[in-house]
Amino acid sequence: MMDAQHVHLLGQLAQDYYFSKMPINKMVEKYSLSRYLILKYLDEALASGIVEITVHSNYERSVELEQQLKQHFKIQQLYVIKDPENIGTRDDRVAAFAAIQAQALIKQCQIVGLSWGETIYDVISHFAKSERDDLTFVQFIGENMRYHSSTGSMRMTQRAATKYDAHYYTIPGPLYIINDAVRQGFIEEPSIKQTLEVAKQAQLLICGLGTEESIDSMPLWRAHKASIFPNVDPAQVAGMIYGRPYDINGHFLNKADDKTVGMAISDIQKIPRRFGVVQGKAKFKAALGALRGELFTDLVMSEAIALRVLNELN
Repeated sequence: MMDAQHVHLLGQLAQDYYFSKMPINKMVEKYSLSRYLILKYLDEALASGIVEITVHSNYERSVELEQQLKQHFKIQQLYVIKDPENIGTRDDRVAAFAAIQAQALIKQCQIVGLSWGETIYDVISHFAKSERDDLTFVQFIGENMRYHSSTGSMRMTQRAATKYDAHYYTIPGPLYIINDAVRQGFIEEPSIKQTLEVAKQAQLLICGLGTEESIDSMPLWRAHKASIFPNVDPAQVAGMIYGRPYDINGHFLNKADDKTVGMAISDIQKIPRRFGVVQGKAKFKAALGALRGELFTDLVMSEAIALRVLNELN
């Protein structure tokens, strides 16, 4: 059985070779390994199941748009999925491709942080069934209050864990608590504190992007929006991520008075891989802000969003 350090090395080599298209000679320099060993380890990654090569003809990528975007933004992996003839299937195609990439990353992880929402629900729905007794999914921000919806926070975490027969931790509390003392006391409760400590150890976060409409869609949040986001100008909000609003340059707008229940932004930004999925043409400003702010290390988007983002840059 391979030790964790060797598995991590195989995963890194595979990421560089298959996803980043790094030439072997560059990998020799990066890892201080011989060409022979790198090729041997790539074969080992394939044989051990760390790498699976599958042809998915339905998920054609726009390499040209990916390269254009990479010229403007610093991001490890960026995937642009070409729009199908039937636009009604576009979001499902993005989610299906994202599921493949997310599961490839999950293979290298023991702890995976998970957000909520329709996009993440769609991605998890496309997960292939597997068994990982050494894997834990963890909710890293509070409940989105969609208690009667399958896209609720806790149910999402449980759903992902079921796909792997894995372990999971949840946060049985709201996404926002306005009273600072109450919020801090809640976070310090042993069960919640344990979940957040587990979340800090995650090697991967899987998250969607929202907009200000995400807040307005919940009557209680909409009614108390001024208290949840004091001194935040709604006109400056380009998107929502990790429960927080950010502007078109990827700057969080509520850092000075964050009412969010969950991991601190500083801890989230320490997670090695932050995998994002963005659906819906209207979220192009959210995607642009996320790219400018380097909020993700990996991002999957549709061709329509990529074109709108590039148009904003010109």
